[in-house]
Amino acid sequence: MSSAIVGNGSEEVKAHLQDIPNLLINGRQNSFAASVITRLNLAEVSIKSNAIEPHRKEGLVVYTIVVEEDMVNGGGNIHGGCSAFLVDVCSTACIMALKIQQGVSALDVSQSLNIVYHAPAAIGEILRIVNTTMTVGRRVASARTEIWSENHHRLVATGVHIKMEPSSTKL
Repeated sequence: MSSAIVGNGSEEVKAHLQDIPNLLINGRQNSFAASVITRLNLAEVSIKSNAIEPHRKEGLVVYTIVVEEDMVNGGGNIHGGCSAFLVDVCSTACIMALKIQQGVSALDVSQSLNIVYHAPAAIGEILRIVNTTMTVGRRVASARTEIWSENHHRLVATGVHIKMEPSSTKL
């Protein structure tokens, strides 16, 4: 039900991003981190003018998720690999939101992912994953992600994800 999702993103975009788990799993229920991706809750989709360059649009997409056993390391805190996975998936959704809103193909592949870990998040904590596009061009797109602990009101991890249009030339 996309009407419960806040933000000015179109119903089409909200519905598409709600279906992100199915799109990325592509019928493979045993694929990497399928149990994590299916628990993502879409909270907000907004398209707005960039504060510095108002003629440029930027996408804002927010997901929430509760840290569970399949997301943690031996110390009981969210694993760095899981944080990186969340940055990858959620920032991809943010880029897709802006591209779909602009009527552009939303298929890109990862070029680089840069993560900084700030604080732990334990089992049971609610994470708010805030994703904002930095630039969405014809060939390259980028987004930044902040993963916040709702329980402790602190930053858990940040990331920058750069994606590129897949090459039509095969090597």
